[in-house]
Amino acid sequence: MNVIKSTIVTAACAALLAVTGSNIVHADEPEVFKIGAVLPFSGPYGIIGKGMKQGAQLAIDLRGGKVLGKPIEVTWEDSETKPQPAVQKATRLISGGAQMIFGAASSASTAALQGITEQRKIPLLITISADDKLTRANGYRYSFRTSNTLGMEIRMAMEFTKAAGLKKIYGVGADYAVTRDGWDAYKAAAEEAGIEIVGIDYPPLGNRDYSVIIDKIAKTDADGVVLIVTGSDGVTFLKQAGQAGLGKTKTLFGPVLQDEVLAAAVGPDAVGAASGVRYHYSVENEANKAFVEAYRAKYNEWPDSFAGEAFDGMSWFLDEIDSTNSWDREEWVKAFEGSVRENSVEGRKEMRACDHQALQVGLWGVVEKGEAPYPDLKMKITNVFQPEALFPACEE
Repeated sequence: MNVIKSTIVTAACAALLAVTGSNIVHADEPEVFKIGAVLPFSGPYGIIGKGMKQGAQLAIDLRGGKVLGKPIEVTWEDSETKPQPAVQKATRLISGGAQMIFGAASSASTAALQGITEQRKIPLLITISADDKLTRANGYRYSFRTSNTLGMEIRMAMEFTKAAGLKKIYGVGADYAVTRDGWDAYKAAAEEAGIEIVGIDYPPLGNRDYSVIIDKIAKTDADGVVLIVTGSDGVTFLKQAGQAGLGKTKTLFGPVLQDEVLAAAVGPDAVGAASGVRYHYSVENEANKAFVEAYRAKYNEWPDSFAGEAFDGMSWFLDEIDSTNSWDREEWVKAFEGSVRENSVEGRKEMRACDHQALQVGLWGVVEKGEAPYPDLKMKITNVFQPEALFPACEE
């Protein structure tokens, strides 16, 4: 009886070894690579979600729709620009087998996603949210940001303020934590540079009526208005400011106020508004040229900054996952941190191991009228800032 039992065990072991050999799919290997995408398709940042989805999808398409030899399956969910729905949907996606989460857009929603992804040890790819606290030394192990921080954009806005010769500034910022932090940083830098702060208002996120604030600003002697808003907030303010003629007497600008898609939503009143730009199709390198051509061929439109950042981040992370030849998420984290992206659509990027923040150039531009084949309103890039001028050293 023992001989029979031993023979059965030996045969079973041999069969198991055959199935789990180096050239055979491991038993715990999934049949597909699942990405959970939690993006804003509604709410104040709803205008951003479309570009993010299209950019990320193109990154997947251009690699044949596969990573680690397996088909990529993306489930798209609407964060509604709110933390609670974002967490609920991400939790459901992770329970359904998502190997990574992509999103969100608002920093509050992304910070909420960090809680669940850290707990479940699932990589989180951030390509838009700018709160500096999302990536910090000895911070979130599973979060990686391949796009700008608000800190670097505030520094660019400050350089614009000085270069434009503005002496008196009025501030407007959406009423939530990251915006208030951004204003505090700008205010401190302005006062150090001898620039007077005339006033500040914090309308709620998603505000629809800026008339009282615009009237208040118009009655001051401020020569510049820094707008720390984006999405529908920036669109609404610039439209109403245009109706009141505010831009005729005061320079309107902000760290992430405009790009082509936002300018199109504003209309002619966007002309002259200056802004930090996350990505731009005019960046001259071979990687960006190939991306723009592929994007226009697929979607018949120019990529906006949200699409460019999503494409760049998704391409980079999936390449690093492929390089590990492993389904161990810890190996993906090790590969991504400290990696260098020489062929980024924005130029060279380096993922700092200390805080999982990508070092990169910063772009600044102004809205102007465009001519065919470009959009009717386009960003003209006026300044390119190098990483060493934008990112403080990582404090361990």
